[in-house]
Amino acid sequence: MTEFMQIVDPEPIRFLDDEGNLAPSATASEYAAELEHLGEAELREWYRDMVATRAFDTECTHLQRQGQLALWVPSVGQEGCQVGLAHALEPQDHVFPAYREHLVARVRGVSFIDVAKQFRGLTHGGWDVTDPANGNFHLYTLVLGAQTQHATGHALGQLLDAKRRAGTTTMDAGEPGTETGEATMVFYGDGTSSQGDANEAMVFAASYQTPEVFVVQNNRWAISVPVERQSRTPLYRRGLGFGLRSVQIDGNDPLAAYAVGRRFLREARTGGGPGYIEALTYRIGAHTTADDPTRYREDDELAAWQRRDPIARLEGYLRSLGTTDDFFEEVRATADVEAKQVRDQILTAPKPTADSMFAHVYAEPHPRIEEQSAWLERYESSFEEGAAE
Repeated sequence: MTEFMQIVDPEPIRFLDDEGNLAPSATASEYAAELEHLGEAELREWYRDMVATRAFDTECTHLQRQGQLALWVPSVGQEGCQVGLAHALEPQDHVFPAYREHLVARVRGVSFIDVAKQFRGLTHGGWDVTDPANGNFHLYTLVLGAQTQHATGHALGQLLDAKRRAGTTTMDAGEPGTETGEATMVFYGDGTSSQGDANEAMVFAASYQTPEVFVVQNNRWAISVPVERQSRTPLYRRGLGFGLRSVQIDGNDPLAAYAVGRRFLREARTGGGPGYIEALTYRIGAHTTADDPTRYREDDELAAWQRRDPIARLEGYLRSLGTTDDFFEEVRATADVEAKQVRDQILTAPKPTADSMFAHVYAEPHPRIEEQSAWLERYESSFEEGAAE
């Protein structure tokens, strides 16, 4: 019987322990320089982003339970990797999210109200990606894995644009990467890692050395399927198999996410090719508000991960730097006010007009759209009082 080669996986990259003490893993030393410029002020901003997002997240869950949102996708427990990676991005970089990256949206400039509008059915898209105020943050994607191909296609465009500027058109097999000055980051979960789209995207990324970083938020559960059912080996090895620079990080450690994300993004921009980050985290709440995690998860497992809360972890580190109670109290109070403002705004936001569903299907007028719009108008008018039967 043939024996499988035994591979010893390195310890996940970590700077903070579960209590927020600075306790770097042996694997973290390579990335320590990425944190040298960070100070207490920057980390306070991160903490504010995390607390504000959780308050917003909680408010939206309440709204859905009250029938005011059709659905909500919580991100509670995953704020650590999101805040680090979001702040590792440069303004010119592009982000392709799944549907749980509320904190990344905030950091890039997308308002919470625009995120919430999607789940109330007030928009057919979300926000204007071409508006610089939205930080090149692309639209949420409910079709699992689709964003991986969108991101790789965009990153390939970044590569081709850079080649054109350099006066070359070569795309030979095996040629080194090209410096682009910008990168693309794509987010998805452990469940999506089993989708064909995600794996096909990595084939193209590796083949053409796109300036791209794949981020897999391994929150342990693809709805009710545990990650152990999906893969008998750590997910970061999949990236290695495609020839991507791949690591595993403690996804509840914001410092680890920032350090590795910053390094990988810089290498992508300077022609180093694509990278793959598996962030080990946990979905504290339900997959969505249509899910009941108590039917498939043990209470002990949930409690263990709640003790590793990324917000509490960063708070512990900030306290060790000298941050006092006044700051934490102010942040929590401000987050509560902001979340309630979103609630008031979403409940009073105007409904979209029927015409809006046709507005952005084609760039130019199209007879099929005109035909459908006319049909809808006739259909709606048939309900008017006195309309002919």
